[in-house]
Amino acid sequence: MSTVDQVASTNENERMRLRVVKTQYETKGIVTFELQDPNGAALPAFSAGAHIDIWISVNECRQYSLCGAPDDVHTYKIGVQREDEGSGGSIWVHEHLSVGEIIETSLPRNLFPLARDASSHLLLAGGIGVTPLIAMIHELEASNASYEMHFCSRSADRTPFMEFLTPRIEAGYVHVHHDEGDPAAGLDIAALLHDQPDGAHLYYCGPMGFMAAAKNASSHWIKGTVHFEFFSSPEDDEANIETANTAFQVKLKDSGEVFDIPADKTIVEVLRENGIPVDTQCEDGFCATCMTRYVAGEPEHRDSVLDDDDREQFVLICCARSKTPLLELDL
Repeated sequence: MSTVDQVASTNENERMRLRVVKTQYETKGIVTFELQDPNGAALPAFSAGAHIDIWISVNECRQYSLCGAPDDVHTYKIGVQREDEGSGGSIWVHEHLSVGEIIETSLPRNLFPLARDASSHLLLAGGIGVTPLIAMIHELEASNASYEMHFCSRSADRTPFMEFLTPRIEAGYVHVHHDEGDPAAGLDIAALLHDQPDGAHLYYCGPMGFMAAAKNASSHWIKGTVHFEFFSSPEDDEANIETANTAFQVKLKDSGEVFDIPADKTIVEVLRENGIPVDTQCEDGFCATCMTRYVAGEPEHRDSVLDDDDREQFVLICCARSKTPLLELDL
């Protein structure tokens, strides 16, 4: 699952060098890549929903969800769909990641974890958005947890991971829906999510129209039981933008410094201009690398990651503005 083209600033010490040990075409345009330590060492543990960054140049990276089994301590597996009209990351991956290639990646990070208190788990995938949910199935089955997945794809010949999914389809755990290019002919998401089973949690990931449909259909679900992850930057009307940009000030708790944030600049941009380094990845509000605690003021959240509880404490300073004249950050 790839983010938009952005410049990475992750600490060099957080990078790993991994070797591509296997590639496999899942369907036209979608390839899975298996990565291992060149010396056979165990890899850092991850949980379902996690992703890694892959560097495609010295300063550029893309994020891809891990879709292998979390209990496989020697292999990371990613699934990448080639997007010829995208920002170029998926093309680079498809054309450069051959068996034997050594690449740089980040450690796994998880912004889309399974809820431990759920009595059942409903997984809803659209297209290549299925990748983190494949890892979720591995983890849920390993713990004998109750789950059901609905997978929406265009057609049978464009549905990846069928070798993995087929026995689960036959067992009734997974349902695949083909719309042949007409969303009205596919899964009725509103009907599926109309009633929330007691204790159930929902997880969804897919393209923008799919995400909007799932969001609308689950708006009545109990707070804290709906989880989602974008794999591309949301359009403005999906990014919780409430007002036009206005100027405000940011205060840093540790130093007491106050900075003016003009309407045409972000908090991150102003902090960097003043010599204060900030780690970012996407700078569009959906990777959470720049998540920062705030201690005073009221942010105008414009991200697609934080839930209501998170927003009471944290803000993504790559995109957020402020509803109050001054926003104080725990920096």
